[in-house]
Amino acid sequence: MGHHSSNPYGTDQRVSDAIDRQREQERHHMLQQAYRQADTLATKLVQRLIDQKVLDITSEEAIRDVFSALLKRLSTMDDFDVQFKIAPLRSLVPNPNFLSLYLTQYITEDLIDHPKVQDVFGDDLEIYQAVDSVLAVTRQR
Repeated sequence: MGHHSSNPYGTDQRVSDAIDRQREQERHHMLQQAYRQADTLATKLVQRLIDQKVLDITSEEAIRDVFSALLKRLSTMDDFDVQFKIAPLRSLVPNPNFLSLYLTQYITEDLIDHPKVQDVFGDDLEIYQAVDSVLAVTRQR
């Protein structure tokens, strides 16, 4: 006699749980990398955004400090707050980097009001691509 499960979806549920665990592990890894490399990533990010003509700023140091603090703070933020922030951009690209989505939305919603920011140029996709070109290193290989 074979084993019969009372839950006909047991296998599907285990696969779903495994995928959820893998996503959570990837998310945790990315947050750790962002925290550990915050200063370096912030420096590279500001430079990339200037080089790509996304940001027009009066103080690189001030914006670098903003990004560094944000990258460090992300690991302690409530998941709901992060998900709420990135919701408008979730379908911007296939398989998005949630950190890049968060920073893209932060740039367009919050950083634009910083006194050292003159202007932000580009659409969401262009900003995301510039941000992700720096933050892609946080993803597991």
